[in-house]
Amino acid sequence: MEREPSASGAAPAAAALLAWGANSYGQLGLGHKEDVLLPQQLDDFCKPECIRRITGGGGHSAVVTDGGSLFVCGLNKDGQLGLGHTEDVLYFTSCRSLLGCPIQQVACGWDFTIILTESGQVLSCGSNSFGQLGVPQGPRRCVVPQAIELLRERVVCVAAGLRHALAATASGTVFQWGTGLASSGRRLCPGQTLPPFLTAKEPSRVTGLENSKATCVLAGSDHSASLTDAGELYVWGSNKHGQLASLAAFLPKPQKIEAHCFQNEKVTSVWSGWTHLVAQTETGKVFTWGRADYGQLGRQLESHEDWKARNQDSSFPCSGPQKSMPSSLRCLTGAAEVSCGSEHNLAVIGGTCYSWGWNEHGMCGDGSEANVWAPKPVEALRSSRGLLVGCGAGHSLALCQPPARPELDQRPKATSSSPDATEDTESQEATDKERESGRKDNQKLLPKANLAGPEMGGL
Repeated sequence: MEREPSASGAAPAAAALLAWGANSYGQLGLGHKEDVLLPQQLDDFCKPECIRRITGGGGHSAVVTDGGSLFVCGLNKDGQLGLGHTEDVLYFTSCRSLLGCPIQQVACGWDFTIILTESGQVLSCGSNSFGQLGVPQGPRRCVVPQAIELLRERVVCVAAGLRHALAATASGTVFQWGTGLASSGRRLCPGQTLPPFLTAKEPSRVTGLENSKATCVLAGSDHSASLTDAGELYVWGSNKHGQLASLAAFLPKPQKIEAHCFQNEKVTSVWSGWTHLVAQTETGKVFTWGRADYGQLGRQLESHEDWKARNQDSSFPCSGPQKSMPSSLRCLTGAAEVSCGSEHNLAVIGGTCYSWGWNEHGMCGDGSEANVWAPKPVEALRSSRGLLVGCGAGHSLALCQPPARPELDQRPKATSSSPDATEDTESQEATDKERESGRKDNQKLLPKANLAGPEMGGL
């Protein structure tokens, strides 16, 4: 990612990594287990300007550096941090077993982790209760990353959902493993034989994509998606919340979302939450669809009755209430970065960090726990330039460039009060207040409606 040069006469400020939101397992890397409602800067564990990727899972986080090093923290009950033990980790810690094996990408599922090396090999660690590690004869959990030997092609992209995972190879083939989608598939497709890739505990080729070349894969709690080199988006799995832009309750095989749903533009990037999706097209437009009851779509929806009245004669393949139809959010046009948590989102637009959606644990970073219904700037980061963002299920991370510092031989202009300093002071006071209140409210749970199957535990 290109960094803009600093203004003349100012020294470039070092980038900083900040974290906020749910923290019941130390997934923010701040050294404690209290929710944080405003962005807090992490102590340096690597050179922030060298961070390449940021991501998170149900209760853990991962950072990949330009040099391919992997740092992890948070929930480790099933060994999902890959550190060789099952103790939670409160600070970002190097995954030493991977030293000398440069990492390209990490995908964090609910309680497992999928790791892609720069050579195209895929490793996995954490829970294997649903075959999500892709090692069929493996143990119930794995505390050290192990190679998924059955993926023999070079992989270019990986994804991890609640209980399943995916990989796209250099040839454009998509593989899926983990039985996370099987139960809803059997329930919603009675009498049908599900495709093998929905029930496999080892990488199984996703059928129905033979005439396309996948470049990217996505996973939600109970759905999957694939983006092709032609800018087409295919989706399959559960459609309970309209996340597949279809009228079917469940799609056992991939189905393309028609181009008119994206104003006849090619899709260039896609991101997935547990039950909603966000896509960007070739002209920079950003579309959202799927579940909306926490504000995660960033827009108000019409009721089903209003939609029926307006669309009595409509028969478009993408027809349905607005949550089922991708709809563009003008305020997100041109976003340079987007990341989806389970039910919240972050974006960088013009260097400004925005957030919206579920906010029960403060993951929107506005100092409150009220859901955010439309994208709005994260005020505590307003004076910094956003470079990268990453979400876990209920937490947020951002790499930001603070304002340039005056050179030592330049005297800053005297003013009665500095707006930035005032803002920083107010932010710190608010942070201290919220951290104090957070001690009383530490072990909140994910909304039950977010979960597939038995309640999965707290954030």
